[in-house]
Amino acid sequence: MAKVLSQKLKVALVQLAATADKAKNLSRVKEHVLKAASNGAQLVVLPECFNSPYSVAAFPQYAESIPSGETTTFLSSLARETAIYLIGGSIPERDEQGKLFNTSLSFSPTGELIAKHRKVHLFDIDIPGKIKFKESEVLTGGNKVTVFNIPPFGKVGLAICYDIRFPELAMIAARNEGAFAMIYPGAFNTTTGPLHWELLARARAVDNQFYVLVCSPARDLTSGYHAYGYSMVTDPNAHVLAKAGEDEEIIYAELVPGVIEEARAGIPVTAQRRFDVYTNVADSAKTSAL
Repeated sequence: MAKVLSQKLKVALVQLAATADKAKNLSRVKEHVLKAASNGAQLVVLPECFNSPYSVAAFPQYAESIPSGETTTFLSSLARETAIYLIGGSIPERDEQGKLFNTSLSFSPTGELIAKHRKVHLFDIDIPGKIKFKESEVLTGGNKVTVFNIPPFGKVGLAICYDIRFPELAMIAARNEGAFAMIYPGAFNTTTGPLHWELLARARAVDNQFYVLVCSPARDLTSGYHAYGYSMVTDPNAHVLAKAGEDEEIIYAELVPGVIEEARAGIPVTAQRRFDVYTNVADSAKTSAL
């Protein structure tokens, strides 16, 4: 039987902090991606909102069109230069009708745009005395599950930050689409991060018995939004393979064929689901790459 992940894959998660200077942000992204690629990474993930401050007020100012915008062109060129799969965190996007989205773009080693995910679940929370944030004041939510192929390794699912709290996206990617990993660029904060960041990453991994990659900005207490940090890679048994701290760094992990199948054989929840008792959420899912 063919393995979900066909061969070993070395991944790198780039944890860095964005400033108000877009040109500086892109320059530092290039520096870190070049380093990751030189260390053998075949797939590199950037954090949420890596080219702009994470701020409702900043989204309209920094928003770009896709695929003609500056950051799309930059990421395509960088993926081609390094010959890697590049998961472009997320950026503020403005569409032809003027709507704004929080959007992640992924590129092949030839620089081709192979996936586009608009954050489905907008981050609207209010924890009295701690944090209030409402993306829906300016952003529109996406309307699809994003799964795409990265030859010769297999398929991956892609979602953004708050999307991780909704297990359906990962379920669909794992069950219907045969993904070997779910990737979440995300900017949890210093209130919600200690509570749920690692818990959710490990939960999505063990729920679906596949790899989960979560990539955060570095923590910057001088900015208006304090990202949690602690980017990590989790395996199908919810073991943390690699974990960053609070500061800027690159973490690496090797995803290994056969681990998914071993986990699913030992605890066969995939074969034991009772869709005669409850609904399979994957049955009517709207899934695409672009």
